[in-house]
Amino acid sequence: MTKTAERHASVLFQEAIDFLRVRAGGTYVDCTLGLAGHAEGIARLLGPEGRLIGFDRDHEALDLAKMRLARVMNELGSQAPQVTLVGEAFSSIAEHVKPGSVDGLLADFGVSSLQFDEAYRGFSFQADGPLDMRMDTRRGPTAAQVVNEEDERELANLIYEYGEERRSRRIARAIVRGRPVTTTGQLARLVASAAPPMKQERIHPATRTFQALRIFVNRELDEIKALFEAAPKLLKPSARLVVISFHSLEDRIAKDSLREGAQKGIWEILTRKPVTASEEEIERNPRSRSAKLRAGERK
Repeated sequence: MTKTAERHASVLFQEAIDFLRVRAGGTYVDCTLGLAGHAEGIARLLGPEGRLIGFDRDHEALDLAKMRLARVMNELGSQAPQVTLVGEAFSSIAEHVKPGSVDGLLADFGVSSLQFDEAYRGFSFQADGPLDMRMDTRRGPTAAQVVNEEDERELANLIYEYGEERRSRRIARAIVRGRPVTTTGQLARLVASAAPPMKQERIHPATRTFQALRIFVNRELDEIKALFEAAPKLLKPSARLVVISFHSLEDRIAKDSLREGAQKGIWEILTRKPVTASEEEIERNPRSRSAKLRAGERK
């Protein structure tokens, strides 16, 4: 286990487990295994007749999740559930899960601690590293390819759309002039030079640009939309869907998808307002500050 894995804390852990209403003998899907914090909590409640299915396209995270869950299964012995792990994006869920077979489905859309804390993955500017940002390092363009190959207008558009960054044109111009851009530190400096911190703004000026690139590289919003489209067909009647979002674009999709589904008679919405972390959890884990949990029950 890495140090990151050892200190990993799942956001809104108890709230997610409670809303899933995990029942012994049921089948539950964790769409975003990460370091298996939520998955372990689910597994401990399932019993020998239960089944846990986990997805993660990040194979480094998947390997660590396997190790953690193997220890849990060994500890549970004869009371351990069946566990199936899939090293693919959760948008492929319909290819791996039978329709009408799931009692509960969980998705935590945040970047995992492993991805964010390890400089060589290129997700953060807190430490300099190669500009990658891919959750699945086996495929797709890197963030470096995007910033070096997209034209200025397209770059500005994606920073504005996915980062909600009002100074996107200025930032895109600085990036194009600073090419080639190969590291997270270099990109962060270029952004900060073009768009210095505004008064009373607590985040680093490169935060939104990094978010935009990560979402674009990993097609994150398309993944979320695909999950909401597939979920009603996979869940049993009275089964539950629980999602945790970390920024407004994700939460907007979750909110709108559940509301539209409720209007069509698909969902009963269980969270009229999103559930957020307690002050105690935020103090223990500052990353939980932006988390929002929404849940629905299949009619």
